[in-house]
Amino acid sequence: MRREAETPMMFILQMPTRRLPLARGESKGDIGKRIALFLFSALLLTGCSLHTTRVKDAPGEVPPVYSTGINEAAPPLGRWWEQFGDGELNALMEQVLRHNLDIRRAYERLQQSLAVAGITDSARGPVVNLESSGGRARQSVNGAVSTKDIYRLSAAARFELDLWGKLRSQSEAAHLDALASEEALKALFISISAQAADLYFLAAEQQLQIELSDRTIASFQDTLDRVERRYREGLVPAIDVYQSRQNLSSAKAQRPLFVQNRAVALNALSVLTGQAPDAGKTGDGAVLPEPPSFSAGLPSQLLEHRPDVKEAFLLIQAQDKRVSAAIADRFPSFNLAGSYGGSSDKVRTVLDSPNIFWNILLEAAQPVIDAGRRRAEVDRAEAALRESLAAYHTTVLQALADVEDALARGSASEERISMLELTVSASEASLRLALDRYLQGLTDYLPVLTEQLRNVTSQSNLLAARRQLISDRIQLARSLGGEWADSISSDYIIRMAEEGE
Repeated sequence: MRREAETPMMFILQMPTRRLPLARGESKGDIGKRIALFLFSALLLTGCSLHTTRVKDAPGEVPPVYSTGINEAAPPLGRWWEQFGDGELNALMEQVLRHNLDIRRAYERLQQSLAVAGITDSARGPVVNLESSGGRARQSVNGAVSTKDIYRLSAAARFELDLWGKLRSQSEAAHLDALASEEALKALFISISAQAADLYFLAAEQQLQIELSDRTIASFQDTLDRVERRYREGLVPAIDVYQSRQNLSSAKAQRPLFVQNRAVALNALSVLTGQAPDAGKTGDGAVLPEPPSFSAGLPSQLLEHRPDVKEAFLLIQAQDKRVSAAIADRFPSFNLAGSYGGSSDKVRTVLDSPNIFWNILLEAAQPVIDAGRRRAEVDRAEAALRESLAAYHTTVLQALADVEDALARGSASEERISMLELTVSASEASLRLALDRYLQGLTDYLPVLTEQLRNVTSQSNLLAARRQLISDRIQLARSLGGEWADSISSDYIIRMAEEGE
């Protein structure tokens, strides 16, 4: 069984200041030429890659059109929420996109990625350290004992020759990770904006449901007063009074649910704006506007407009670079090291003393036995690359599904609204007729009871359906992505950088 070990091979070019061993017929200038030629050759080899990338274009295929059959490209979506024409929504969105804490976290993750890229880049440059020491030493030579001060000052430099492109690949992978983090930030802008708009119109719907409940309660109270008056006159039985009271109580019982739902939606909106929950915000004038229509365009546009798709592809590229680095790590590593300094018994004469030293070293290390660790790392990196590729395909398919789902839901909601509008119109007419016949003594109270419940339910369902259509359009806008996130993300990054200074 192989045991882990590494046999280093070190080639040392050590050149004292005073003396330098020369080959026969060789001058000091020839020595300098040899060193220069070697360094130049090493630098020419620097960055040679042992791995040919297989990631050049975005993999995978998408269908030519969506289920709608429209075969036309759509213009960039832009700041879609402004198409609702709601100034309060626009103001809310500005607060959300500026102060949302999830966006702040994504920004800080981006900064971490950029810092990691900087750290990785530093490995490709030289490292220079200034080293110093001082102290007193005592020694005995031929029976003579002497004590003296010793001071030492030197500069040491080290540089790894990236002959196989390992450091370059690691650096490129880190920069691709940073670009992926930036796309993740853009994707979060899109997701948070959709979430905020959805909550805004949910709160508006619940406010309208509250107002509908108030009108229903007032109407049922008026009906109860009429029924009680007719009961006192002996025109109707007591059961009519009890049924009317039951209707009124049921309507009153629904109102707290709408109040609760509105408060929850407003609390969630407060959190999205980075503030403490505040369910006391007024919702006067709440409306559910006719939602704008967004063109889905072509499926191929998703690859350009969805930041999460771009992020997934960047992660494939980054992982491909890590495969290259893992392969290069199996080959010899070369380091240039050098130092220059001096020593003296006095601090001020360290660099003026005759004890000046300097050296240049070329160090090479070739892995010989490592129990298969580096080969296993290559296998791991290649498996991670295949995983990233599968994740990319999943992201593309989910993006297509998001659009198709939003289109299907929007179409169903439009049809449902049309049917519910007819239902509301019919139920209102039936309720008027049933109430008139009851007050004329032609029927008992049961038809009135039934039509009242149907009318309230149909109106409530119509409000919910209209809000659902708005939600479907919002989800369509979210699923289509958009280049608007690029400018908002750039402005946000600039603002955060200025605040951090």
